[in-house]
Amino acid sequence: MSGPPITVVGSINLDFVAQAPKLPAPGETVTGARLARHPGGKGANQALAARRLGAQVALVGRVGADAMADEALALLRADGVDLSDCAADPHAPTGVALIAVSPDGENQIVVASGANAAFTPDRLPGRLDGALICQLELPIETVAAAVERAEGFVCLNLAPAAPVPEALLRRAELIVVNETEAAACGERLAHAGGLVAVTYGRRGAELRKAGDRIAEARPPQVEAVDSTGAGDAFVAALTLALLEGREPEAALAFACAAGALAATRRGAQPSLPRRDQVEACLAARPAP
Repeated sequence: MSGPPITVVGSINLDFVAQAPKLPAPGETVTGARLARHPGGKGANQALAARRLGAQVALVGRVGADAMADEALALLRADGVDLSDCAADPHAPTGVALIAVSPDGENQIVVASGANAAFTPDRLPGRLDGALICQLELPIETVAAAVERAEGFVCLNLAPAAPVPEALLRRAELIVVNETEAAACGERLAHAGGLVAVTYGRRGAELRKAGDRIAEARPPQVEAVDSTGAGDAFVAALTLALLEGREPEAALAFACAAGALAATRRGAQPSLPRRDQVEACLAARPAP
């Protein structure tokens, strides 16, 4: 693949996914679940998604010096993501996500960050090539330092929701949030320096500029079984589409299709679609 170069600075986890008859209410125990293990972490997911969609991708992150590290990196390595700057921390374990998934694909996630939380700014490489994608599963100081070193396009995925310095919002060419994260940010998003994409799950997504909606798209109808990773596929696809020069509405449609396809298979990284699958999905949609 010879697409645009993208560096992802972000989290690497091993996901323990329980397919449950329903999601538990507070204090409730739900039995009868089926357990699976998959590589995950928002940074790793977005790196793999961008690679499968055609970009040249390097991932900058941390794992533990433990047996889970190889498993967490396996699919990234198999698809040719550059892992030169994914170091093993001798003092912290590989991050773990505990995920419960309902029959209709909704999920609940608890993350034990491990080595991700120990990834301090001094552990960043001196050079970050190409466009940059960051999320908020690393310390905010590390995210801020990465954005400061970026010379090109910056995508900032404000997930999970957390306080973010105004300078980061002004610097990013693209900010991606879901509707919950958008509500947490409030009016600050209207003053962002670049585009803001807001996702609404099955209802699609919209692109805003200076608070005004400039494009919207709905995802193709699919049979969703697990929404884990769908948002990460969207982030990677939208970044890549904009880097390739697609118009806002076409870029948004491409991202919505990638996110929808990611929800049709179980697990975050195993479900991430390849470019030909996304293009075929878009081609099969009825004309408006």
